[in-house]
Order: sequence, then C-alpha cells, then structure tokens
Amino acid sequence: MKVLVTGSSGHLGEALVRTLRELEYDVVGLDVLDRSFTTHVGSITNRSWVRRCMDGVRRVFHAATLHKPHVGTHSRQEFIDSNITGTLNLLEEAVTAGVESFVFTSTTSVFGDALLPSPGAPAVWVTEEITPIPKNIYGVTKSAAEDLCQLFHRNEGLPCIVLRTSRFFPEEDDDPTARESYADDNLKVNEYLFRRVDLEDVVGAHVLAAQHAPAVGFRKYIVSATTPFMPGDMQDVRDDAPRAVRQLFPEYEAEYSRRGWKMLPSIGRVYVNDRARRELGWRPQYDFQLVLDRLRADQDFKSPLARLVGSKGYHAEELPPGSYPFK
Repeated sequence: MKVLVTGSSGHLGEALVRTLRELEYDVVGLDVLDRSFTTHVGSITNRSWVRRCMDGVRRVFHAATLHKPHVGTHSRQEFIDSNITGTLNLLEEAVTAGVESFVFTSTTSVFGDALLPSPGAPAVWVTEEITPIPKNIYGVTKSAAEDLCQLFHRNEGLPCIVLRTSRFFPEEDDDPTARESYADDNLKVNEYLFRRVDLEDVVGAHVLAAQHAPAVGFRKYIVSATTPFMPGDMQDVRDDAPRAVRQLFPEYEAEYSRRGWKMLPSIGRVYVNDRARRELGWRPQYDFQLVLDRLRADQDFKSPLARLVGSKGYHAEELPPGSYPFK
C-alpha cells in the first residue's frame, strides 16, 4: 500500500517513515528539507506539487507543521500558510485521489487557556470534551486545521482522525524558568505523569488511527502517556504533587534523590488518553512506572525509536540572545 507522510525530515515524520517502511508500506515522504527519509522535496503550500505527490496514495499521515518554537521566528501569515493552507491542499487532493484515511497530527497546545485552573481549584482533568481556547498563532492554526478535517469528513466523506499529541520532543523545554530549575531528563520524566508521551507510542497511535479511520469517520483523540492519576486525585496533585506521587510510587523518592532530581511542587493539568485506548486499541508502553523502572536499572528511559531518531531542532541557526530558545 502506498502512503504519504508530510514532514518526513522532521522528528515524528522520520519516525513514521522508518516504521511504515518496516511494515512494508510504499512511503512517499514530503518535506521542504532534503534528508534521508524524504522522497519529494517541496512545500505543501504548493497545491499542484501536492497533487503530483498524492498519485496512488491510500493513506495520508500529515505531520508537517510550523511548531510552537517557531512563534518567535515566523510570521502569523507563515503559520497560516503552512498549517492551514497546507492542510487544506492536502485534504483537497486526498479527496481527489480517493484516499481511504487521513491522519492529522495536532497538539494538546490547542487547549491553551482552557487548561488554567483558578487559584485553589483542582488540576484540570483534560479529555477531548474540553473546548480549546488557543493562546497563540500555533494553537489557532492547529485548531483551524482540525476543523478543516471535520469539514472534509462531513462534506466530502473523507475519513479523518485528529491526534492531539502531548509533548514528545527531545529538545529542551521552552520555559527558561523550567530549564533553570530542573535537569532536562528530570523535567521530562516528571511530565510522564501528566503531559508527555514517547515517540514510539505516538507512531503506534498514528498507525492504528489510519487503520481505524474508515470505520470511525471523524474523531479527535488525546495521545499522551497513560497517567497514573484518577479524577479524584486532581486536588491532591494541584496542592502537593510530591505527596500525590509518593502515594502511588513510594520508590520514586530514593531514585530521584540518587540523581539529585526533584518532583514538580504542583501539577495543573493531566491529559487523559482513555478514548484512544478504548476506541483505537492503543496500548502505550512508556509511562511513569516503566520510566522509573528503567532509571532504577540505569537504563535509558527513551524507546529505541526515540533514541534512533534523536533531536532535530527547530531552527537552522543559533538564535540571538533573548530570542526563542530552540535552535
């Protein structure tokens, strides 16, 4: 089967191409950067080029995007061109080509300001039912692209699955305060409790979404590591996260102490993957318990695929001091 992956020179795109090739798919990789896993170099904003690339394709994995770290280096118009117009071009040509499933990689960043609990309130239990309130051009364009996917399912009958992925990037955190307060691995391991997912699990969700799309039609799913918390824990994790974690993982403190790490004092939101596990049969392997077990055994907590793909960065050049922190 011939499939198309956009953003094939990027982090998720390369991981998808690697995995799909192992599954013996005929993979067409699209990207503006000419790298090993890209077969067609160009921009998805070019409709005629997209049309040529779509020939014979049965499934589309749309991972190409301008990301949050580009907010400080790219104009709003560039975000609209890439994230909205590019998605529109792909959807139009997918319909024309008779594509059987379209998987759009979105982000939990679309929730934006909807995830800000009031002072003293419990942490937010984040499911797909929460209405997004994007807080930057990145979130706005990803939310709009989700709506385009729904429109094309409703009006054109194109099976579309939207995957709202939580953090899986290997780069440093975009928050300078967080970078100064925690070792990078410490911060990432903490996030497996509520807002991180391993790259290998993200790829698995995409493969399953493409398989289920014709039967599902249109659906949005949160793709994040399975949280150990329950809805009744939300006040505890907001008030005293170390205590809440200690109740579930009494062994974590010794390992953190051995490494000179610390737990976040408070957690304000928890992403919930129940729908994806229930409806897609997704079984993410990498959660806080597995990561903790690997740390205790002095093993790398990342999946083999995540280690293989490594870090791509976001910018080709070193940014001047005070600019957005990612390269």
